[in-house]
Amino acid sequence: MSSLSDLINLDLGETSTEKIIAEYIWIGGSGLDIRSKARTLPRPVSDPSKLPKWNYDGSSTNQAPGKDSEVILYPQAIFRDPFRRGNNILVICDAYAPSGEPIPSNKRHNAAKIFSHPVVAAEEPWYGIEQEYTLLQKDTNWPLGWPIGGYPGPQGPYYCGIGADKSYGRDIVDAHYKACIYAGINISGINAEVMPGQWEFQVGPSVGISAGDELWAARYILERITEIAGVIVSFDPKPIPGDWNGAGAHANYSTKSMRKDGGYEVIKKAIKKLELKHKEHIAAYGEGNERRLTGKHETADINKFVWGVANRGASVRIGRDTEKEGKGYFEDRRPASNMDPYVVTSLIAETTILWKP
Repeated sequence: MSSLSDLINLDLGETSTEKIIAEYIWIGGSGLDIRSKARTLPRPVSDPSKLPKWNYDGSSTNQAPGKDSEVILYPQAIFRDPFRRGNNILVICDAYAPSGEPIPSNKRHNAAKIFSHPVVAAEEPWYGIEQEYTLLQKDTNWPLGWPIGGYPGPQGPYYCGIGADKSYGRDIVDAHYKACIYAGINISGINAEVMPGQWEFQVGPSVGISAGDELWAARYILERITEIAGVIVSFDPKPIPGDWNGAGAHANYSTKSMRKDGGYEVIKKAIKKLELKHKEHIAAYGEGNERRLTGKHETADINKFVWGVANRGASVRIGRDTEKEGKGYFEDRRPASNMDPYVVTSLIAETTILWKP
């Protein structure tokens, strides 16, 4: 008799069928909740434009009224499915009304317009996003490894730490790391963060709209893995009040002009533009960010814009290598861990490339 595990791990490639399973993934009405459902396709597909559109009940995701609830999914990016494996796929979608208009919570549509602008496309904007998150115990919503109702020792030994008294949830983190590589996501690393139970993964360098597609796919995979592990993943920017680090999603960014000789001057001009639009960016950089951007715990105050070289208390940081070589990239440290990568990446490109002060 087969076990449940045996059946879950059935390899469809061992049968004579060409059929595959496609998991359609989209973002729900809160802007952070990830939804998905699966369908059977007659054969393997590698081009998202060859995939059929699909629909769902938007009244159950706070994206449409009950009397007109149909929302249409447009496939946009394909990744290999690390859960079903074989030729099965994960499909990142965005959502539209039956009329063809993007629904209000579809932030990918506007981002794609910005990244397809000829001036932006010519600059080949690269992104590396540092996604921080916190693992919580399912029944208590308290960080993994923390005593129930109590606190661990103060911060210091946990950042990139090892050992059972310092590192909590490494099996989840490593499973996620490998699953993302399998899926074809350009994940570039992981590390334990300053607060115990908090971790980070990095996606990039990715070009343009693909940065958002890859980060949402990586978040989906993380949510699925924590579901299996019976653990909750939180993207709250300040999950624990007090003398504990918050969680961000620092955006490392460069354009072709910044990566060329003389790029340091281009970087400084771009940072000046970001300073002039500081309030607009803060408003788009995630909910609850005011609890994180306090001027403490490696952040700048939310009401001030400060940039500097190797300064982790700045709004925008330039690395020593970039300063030395006179070209490279900079890091926008303001985005919260719950930010929408479509919004953040496209806004940075729009401000630094298209906007004329």
